[in-house]
Amino acid sequence: MSLFKARDWWSTVLGEKEEFDQGCLCLADVDNSGNGQDKIIVGSFMGYLRIFNPHPVKMGDGAQPEDLLLEVHLREPILQVEVGKFVSGTEMLHLAVLHSRKLCVYAVSGTLGNVEHGNQYQITLMYEHHLQRTACSMTYGPFGGVKGRDLICIQSVDGMLMVFEQESFAFGRFLPGSLLPGPLVYSPRTDSFITVSSCRQVESYKYQVLAFATDADKRQETEQQKLGSGKRLIVDWTLNIGEQALDICIVSFSPSASSLFVLGERNLFCLKDNGQIRFMKKLDCSPSCFLPYCSVSEGTVNTLIGNHSSMLQIYQDVTLKWATQLPHVPVAVRVGSLHDLKGVVVTLSDEGHLQCSYLGTDPSLFQAPVIESRELNYDELDVEMKELQKFIKDFKSQGVWPTTEKEDDLEVSVTVSPNFDSVSQATDVELGTDLVPSITVKVMLQNRVVLQKAKLSIYVQPPLVLTCDQFTFEFMEPEMTSTVSFSVYLRRSYTPSELEGNAIVSYTRPTGIPRVIQCRFRLPLKLVCLPDQPSKTASHKLTIDTNKSPVSLLSLFPGFANQTEDDQVNVLGFRFLGGSHVTLLASKTSQRYRIQSEQFEDLWLITNELILRLQEHFEKQGTKDFTCSFSGSLPLQEYFELIDQHFELRINGEKLEELLAERAVQFRAIQRRLLTRFKDKTPAPLQHLDTLLDGTYKQVIALADTVEENQDNLLQSFARLKSATHLVILLIGLWQKLSAEQIAILEAAFLPLQEDTQELGWEETVDAAVAHLLKTCLSKSSKEQALNLSSQLSIPRDTSRLKKHITLLCDRLAKGGRLCLSTDTAAPQTMVMPGGCAPIPESDQEEKAVEQACSAELFANHRLLRQESAAPEVSALQGVFE
Repeated sequence: MSLFKARDWWSTVLGEKEEFDQGCLCLADVDNSGNGQDKIIVGSFMGYLRIFNPHPVKMGDGAQPEDLLLEVHLREPILQVEVGKFVSGTEMLHLAVLHSRKLCVYAVSGTLGNVEHGNQYQITLMYEHHLQRTACSMTYGPFGGVKGRDLICIQSVDGMLMVFEQESFAFGRFLPGSLLPGPLVYSPRTDSFITVSSCRQVESYKYQVLAFATDADKRQETEQQKLGSGKRLIVDWTLNIGEQALDICIVSFSPSASSLFVLGERNLFCLKDNGQIRFMKKLDCSPSCFLPYCSVSEGTVNTLIGNHSSMLQIYQDVTLKWATQLPHVPVAVRVGSLHDLKGVVVTLSDEGHLQCSYLGTDPSLFQAPVIESRELNYDELDVEMKELQKFIKDFKSQGVWPTTEKEDDLEVSVTVSPNFDSVSQATDVELGTDLVPSITVKVMLQNRVVLQKAKLSIYVQPPLVLTCDQFTFEFMEPEMTSTVSFSVYLRRSYTPSELEGNAIVSYTRPTGIPRVIQCRFRLPLKLVCLPDQPSKTASHKLTIDTNKSPVSLLSLFPGFANQTEDDQVNVLGFRFLGGSHVTLLASKTSQRYRIQSEQFEDLWLITNELILRLQEHFEKQGTKDFTCSFSGSLPLQEYFELIDQHFELRINGEKLEELLAERAVQFRAIQRRLLTRFKDKTPAPLQHLDTLLDGTYKQVIALADTVEENQDNLLQSFARLKSATHLVILLIGLWQKLSAEQIAILEAAFLPLQEDTQELGWEETVDAAVAHLLKTCLSKSSKEQALNLSSQLSIPRDTSRLKKHITLLCDRLAKGGRLCLSTDTAAPQTMVMPGGCAPIPESDQEEKAVEQACSAELFANHRLLRQESAAPEVSALQGVFE
């Protein structure tokens, strides 16, 4: 048992699947018993009102039936419960229950029972107020300095304060500039209401200012609640705290001194009556609730703060005095006297865990056994020390963490179904085809130790979507196996950049160390592609060379070939679900394969699939020296066109967002002027402000639709750009015979982002990465390595710099540059390149002079890739390879 753990005195769980918040808990002698014992009043969002009087037989007992004094279903959600002197003519305590559209005040009374079941309690409705506005919270107190009774102030969702003098409605006032309601409290010493506005500042309003801000004409009670008419309120004082407030509370040391406590999202503030800061404390964890109370030390305040780490911390001013662990995350905390025990801490969670606990320690009954005394053998200790030192030295040479483990705590495996689902799971599909197929993927997890809350996340490239992408597992026993299944399908009309998916499992070991396991899986090509007739014309063509005899496309792509046509065994046609066509041709004699399409980025998936299936084919035959190569010119011009299209959409999106922001500012300014005209007592002409408002509204809606359309186009352009980037990296790897490590470096440089945003886009990120490679491992001299790169990324003015850097990268790779992670440049490797290469310029002037010549000579044949004339028929295309 931990020392710093709340001692459970009494606990229970309220209802099933009910929700609670900070206003749902209250402690008071609600039945006016006079014995000084508090009762626990709890209200839920499901409308249940419960009153408890705990009497545990022994410490830690759960709730007994007789502990529940009253349980009533009020049929409306309970937002807040408070106890005070709410009925005129008496100073007895009554219960106020706030609903969303109603305020009810009840009297709680008990009848002495004649049997062993105990006393019977019931509630009697004293009065109720029907609200014209949706309520958010309430506060109470002796407003205006009245004696012997409490008034109630209700804050609505739209920022109106409605004051009720017990059975009658007094007035309603709107807080100036209110957007969202914040916590509200009444200060009896200064007779003012204090709240935290949506501007993140603490504001204080005098009650007298609220009360006297009335119109000359008297209106009906309901009309006052609706309109909230009155003079403009003047704030007494304000203090900007820079964050949203969770709760606010007043603590009085004496009749002449009090402090205001504000619990923020990251800090605790203590203010004086005039709004000056007494002190503030930065909190280590995200808080969930708090309760300040007077300390036994004069001039200090103790504060209970619950946080989302299930901890309850006790501060004396800014000093942490105690911390205790709770079994749940508290949303409300109170302190009271229960069953002759003073200072009981009552906490309530959002799921209904109600616990009464106290702070303290339990004595440890463990006694350490007597250790047998024996003589030490120093020779054995020296041998053991040398073995430990050798083990530490070997362990350090392997790194801080071991690279591999013999056995993982969790094993993850993914199985992709080879067949389509009998009933497609595709929903909200935006494709023109009648039926979009879906494929089932199964993930199996097997644990070897007890694991709690292992979370499985699955990710695929858009526009592929999953029927479910998040799962949670509880492995309560070792060697348990859990299996989940989900379906994958194509939702949009463009092609994904990859067919690979990731299954990521995050969990925490029993020792407390977090772990993440990743398992990759590959989706079949037929999920996004259908067989089609080969195309005779194509704007973009690629030729892949191999060192082995050509393989029949029937055996490589059995699901896409028509075996009845023997003359077409070396030609296949593919049609993506988005509508684009790709043709694959295999030579009979020249060990070559050609891929051609009307769209450059569509070549990627078929090219990659061809290489993967060729490798699998020769691996099954036991061939280990199979290689692919690319001897043509790199299609950089087509790649640069896709970069320009993506960059243009980003620029358009930035301009549209600026224009939308301007129109939104204009729309709000017109609204303010119209509101001023409508509130003015003297009617005045609108001067066509309503027409201007309507026109601006239409412009805002049209611009918002345009921004959404541009974002959708940008998402599609980014997917096409990633496909083209994968293709260019593949061709560079085949062109220069790069290793897997070097290709990984290129992928890290060219594909650093999973999502493209206006704040951090693909162009500036890739430009910085490629420039880093050019100044480190691909640098011409040590002088370039000494140059520092800018640490701030911003959207560039154009893409000329990026395209120049990509061209230089390919140029230096052609001249023998080697990609590596270290800054030490390796010796240049002599390689013979097709078509020759231009020399690398050694200065900026020379670089500008030869930039065009370098591109023209290095990629002299890329025009043939774009302008190569198509043969009249498919059989003639085959003759090119023969």
